[in-house]
Amino acid sequence: QVQLVESGGGLVQAGGSLRLSCAASGGTFTIYTMGWFRQAPGKERELLATISWTGGRTYYADSVKGRFTISRDNAKNMVSLQMNTLKPEDTAVYYCNRYPIPFGSWGQGTQVTVSS
Repeated sequence: QVQLVESGGGLVQAGGSLRLSCAASGGTFTIYTMGWFRQAPGKERELLATISWTGGRTYYADSVKGRFTISRDNAKNMVSLQMNTLKPEDTAVYYCNRYPIPFGSWGQGTQVTVSS
């Protein structure tokens, strides 16, 4: 059973940057496409970005395209999300998981709060 631990969130002013990390343990990770998601209060979980197992293919939602960059380090079992030019509407809890079929359990997520 793969366990996911997200970190790197925090409070930042609009226009600032944060780098999120997701550490995977307990199972096979490197052969799967991974994604970053977020969930704001009262909203459904939203897919933001995905990266293929080789890192050669990425996808970004329109809401983050050009501002966020997903990457992975299979040797370290980690997936990262570099977030630039943050906006107040980026405020949410951020999660990583396998895409399109998530692993059985989600991590606790990491809170990102962007002040205006």
